This record gives sequence, C-alpha cells and structure tokens, in this order.
Amino acid sequence: MSTAWKSKSRWFGLGVGTLLLIAAVATSGRWLPQVRHWIGPPGPVEAPSPDEHAGHDHGHNNDGDSLELSAQAQASLGLTKDSLRPIVLEDFRRTMTVPGIVVDRPGRTHLEVSTPMAGVITRMHAVEGEAVKPGAVLFDLRITAEELVDSQTELLKTAGDLDVENREIARLTKISESGAISQRTLLERQYARNKLDNLLLAQREALRLHGLSEHQIGEIIDKRRLFRDLRIVAPTPNASRHEIQLTDADVQPANFHADTEEDDGQMPLILTRMPVLVGQTVAAGTTLAEVADYSELYIEGRTFERDANVLSRVTKNRWKVSVLLEGTDREREIVPDLDLVYSATEINVESRTLPFYVRLPNQIINRVPSSDGHTFVEWRYRPGRRVQLLVPVEEWKSQIVLPVEAIAREGVESYVFRQNGNRFDRVPVTIKHRDAHFAVVAHDRSILPGDYIARIGAHQMQMALKNQSGGGVDPHAGHGH
Repeated sequence: MSTAWKSKSRWFGLGVGTLLLIAAVATSGRWLPQVRHWIGPPGPVEAPSPDEHAGHDHGHNNDGDSLELSAQAQASLGLTKDSLRPIVLEDFRRTMTVPGIVVDRPGRTHLEVSTPMAGVITRMHAVEGEAVKPGAVLFDLRITAEELVDSQTELLKTAGDLDVENREIARLTKISESGAISQRTLLERQYARNKLDNLLLAQREALRLHGLSEHQIGEIIDKRRLFRDLRIVAPTPNASRHEIQLTDADVQPANFHADTEEDDGQMPLILTRMPVLVGQTVAAGTTLAEVADYSELYIEGRTFERDANVLSRVTKNRWKVSVLLEGTDREREIVPDLDLVYSATEINVESRTLPFYVRLPNQIINRVPSSDGHTFVEWRYRPGRRVQLLVPVEEWKSQIVLPVEAIAREGVESYVFRQNGNRFDRVPVTIKHRDAHFAVVAHDRSILPGDYIARIGAHQMQMALKNQSGGGVDPHAGHGH
C-alpha cells in the first residue's frame, strides 16, 4: 500500500472521529441524563480524597457551588433518610388556603338524655365530664307516673280476667259435649273472652306508647309483677331507639375503663352536662344529661362565592382536602386526605361567603383514670379550634414536587442541593409554582428522577456556601475552643 494512500486513510479516520465527537457533544443533553439515570443516583458514599479529583473540574472548589458536610453537620441539619430521598415524579394539586374552624356535627355530636316518664332520681352512676360507653347505665329512677302504674295495673287485671275466662270456657266445653248446658252459654263466654283479648291488646299498645317493649310487657303478664324502677342509659349514636331499661335489665356499668381498647368498635361518649340531683323529682321528658360524641367532627370553611365552582370541581373529581394545624413553637401539622362532605346551598348575604364542611375523624390521645373509678379522656381535635384548609384548585400530572425547605433563594435565582457522597452540589432550578408548603420544579433536566435532593436545610447550606466562598479569614480566629 502506498504512502499517499495511508496518509489519506489516516486523515479520513481522523475526520470521522472528529465528526462523531462533535455530534456526541451536541446531543449530550439527550443521552447524558439517560445514562446518569441508568447508572443511578450517587447515594451516601464516602467522600473522595482530593487526589481522586485531580485534573477534573466538578465545580466543587473553584466556583463555590459544592459544599462538603460531615456526618455531624448532616445530623445537625436533620439530613436523614427521610429528608434525603430520590426525586419521584408525582401528581400535584395546586391549592388555595381557606380559613376554617372545627365544629360539631349537627344533630350527631351532642345528644340529649331524657326520662320517658315521671319519677324520682334515686342514684347517679356517672359524673360530669366522664367518658361513658354507649348503653351504660347513668341514672336509677323510682317511677311515680300514675299513668304508667295504672296502665300496668289494668293490664294485670285484664290478664287475670282472661285466665279465668279461659278456664271457664274449658270447663263449659266439656259439659256442653254431654248436653248438660246449651251452646249459647258457651258462645257468650267465648264472646266475653274475645272482648278481653281486644282490651288486653289495647292496654299492651298503651304501654308501648309509654316506652316499654313487647318483651317487657310480656314479663309483666308472665311474672304478674309491676315495674317500679327505671334505669336511664347512655344513647348509642346512629342506632335505632332502645327499649327502656328496667331494674332487672342487664346493663353495662357507666365507667369507660382506661386500660381497655374499644373492642366493640364503639367510641366513648363524654358527659358534658348533668343538670339534676339525686332525690329530685322529674317529669316525663325532663333532660337528665347531655352527652357528646367527638369521634368524628366537621371543619367548617368559608370561601368567597366566586369559588363555588372550585368546590364543585373538588366534589366531582373526589379530590381530598388537607388541613393545616398550627401548634406551639410554630409547629405545623398537615392532616391529608379528608373528604369534603358538602357545601351550603345558600350564600351568606352579609359576608358574601359560602360555607362548606369537611369530615374530620377524631381519636383519643390520653386516658386519665381517677381514684374513684371514673375515667376521663382527651381527644386530639376539639370544637372551636381554628385551622387552615388546603382546597385543591387544579391538578398537574407527573411533576417534581419538593418541600419549600428544599429550595434556597438568592435574588431571582432558586437552588436545590443534590447529594454527591458527602458533598452537596448546588443546582439552579426553575420554580413553576410555589406555595407556603410545596414547590413545583420545572422538569428541564437540571435535576432528574432518581437524584437525591436535600429536602430540608437548603437555606442553611446556602449560607454555609456563601461563607465558604468568602475565603481568607479564619472564622475561628480569636476564639478559644
């Protein structure tokens, strides 16, 4: 092969290699992030020695965009596994903040305990403020209602007459078979028995109107005994009407034991008011106590009438509402995934606001038993507490969502800190949306899914980076450590 041909081949190969290199550089924005994604995030590894970076420009020490943090410094900033997580694309709902207040459920939270008949209170089994089980006995009453006593007496008299009539009919039936008496006499007795049956039925219905059940009325007839004492029990929320509990009924004790869980699925009731005393005579319908069921509450929010379409969209799409709770020492708690129950059908004419209601499940956070056998409980949420509701306005699919604590700002620029071993590289990002809690970062490949981002402490790291780039002066000079 001639020298000229070898020279041409060499120059041709060099040209092709140059073109390939230029093409690779020009298209690096397409293939380089994908390669980084295949390789995976850097993860928490030991910081490389300075010699490993010799001859390479990572921007760590030259342009002041990288910060090395010791394990102690990371712990001080709270950089744990929870706050150092890889980016995952997720759906983001832009929200509006609406003031709200925790309120009772109308007709459900507060229940009234009253006596169905007149009587004298002989015993009180619970105290005001105590937690009691639904169905537990609260009061013992001695019945003084004349109507009930008279109705029971008449029932017993009719039942006795009916027994006598049945025995007489049985006797006459045998005699009539032999022809000793006429059939007319037997028919008259049978007609009389029918009248007694109808009278007994009417008297049973009268006792049912007083509140007695069929079982209790049957006991009066079977045992031939009048009921004189009555027990008033705590109501069961969302349950049908219970029969009156009489002295021989099997009822629960009032106290809600602090060392047991709600194994029957029923949450305790709180005795909020007891306006009666032992020995007091009460008429039928008198309120003996008021109980409250705090196992579920509502949050009432009030928004402007122009936002009615937003509430309709939330209901239609079944979006969940979050609530922000302000605590002591500026602590914040976000309770997510709450249901919007309904919005009012009328706009307040004075404030021009539209009320709406969000369901708030409650839970017991503390049980306090007393020395005398009573139990008191503390609920996590209480009516009257002011909160902020985060109501979804629109939904964005597949977004990079970070807490606002992950964003550092300097002028008009925004940065996040990407983990690279023990180093954290400051990366400029574009913020598409920011509220008081979250920021949506543009998916422009400045950061990628899988990158480990510090989700807290961005501002502190930004200040440390600025101090680091200040140079020269020893920050410990003149200080004894």
